[in-house]
Amino acid sequence: MNIVLRKLKSAYRRLKKRCEVAFFFNRFYVYEKKIYDYHNIYYSQQGEDIILSKLFWGKDKGFYLDVGAFHPQRFSNTYYFYLQGWKGINIDAKPGSMKLFNKIRPNDINLEIPISDKQETLTYYEFNEPALNGFSEEISKERDGLRNYQIIAKKDLKTYTLSEVLDKYLPEGQAIDFMNVDVEGLDEKVLKSNNWKKYRPKIVLVEDLQASTLLSSGKINESTIVEFMEKIGYVLHITLGNTLIFASRG
Repeated sequence: MNIVLRKLKSAYRRLKKRCEVAFFFNRFYVYEKKIYDYHNIYYSQQGEDIILSKLFWGKDKGFYLDVGAFHPQRFSNTYYFYLQGWKGINIDAKPGSMKLFNKIRPNDINLEIPISDKQETLTYYEFNEPALNGFSEEISKERDGLRNYQIIAKKDLKTYTLSEVLDKYLPEGQAIDFMNVDVEGLDEKVLKSNNWKKYRPKIVLVEDLQASTLLSSGKINESTIVEFMEKIGYVLHITLGNTLIFASRG
């Protein structure tokens, strides 16, 4: 048995020296390193991590905050950076969601905490497609039955403000390079629950479900999220589908 283990370890070392493994949601590929050098592997749904990689080009270490993190890899705007050696805080309301985060991303701070603009009890809607989970009754009912999507469970959960969570869990003195907010309709409430004087990321990504419609009609400045972010000193930098990317003026 020891001989087999030694041979396996030796084979693994040789493979690691010559090859790179690229992991995806349900599969992986092994590339020769000389070939892999010309590949860029990203995980976001709409290319957000590609933009972020350019904005933070050359920054080897950094810190992110992901509210509505959903999954440690699938549709993640932060997993690319985790693989580069960054660390951060992942927050999601779904009960049991952090088990997979703790397994795949043990170097992060992984929190199963619902976020809103005040402490209250809200109904959380779970779908057969977990990416649609959220607290918005209106949006959830609109999606129920659409394209075979179905609400499969409802749970009452207590919410906390983002500033409360950061006061408790953000390491002392830690700056936040970028924050991602994607909570299916509660995004503006999450933004308003932060203490922007104390916790001010350089870049903020927010899902606005009205963004595509407003963009097509040339009225993106009418977005209440854009109005709020401009009021606290951020400028709209890039739009990607329903994702708005803001940069701090200060």
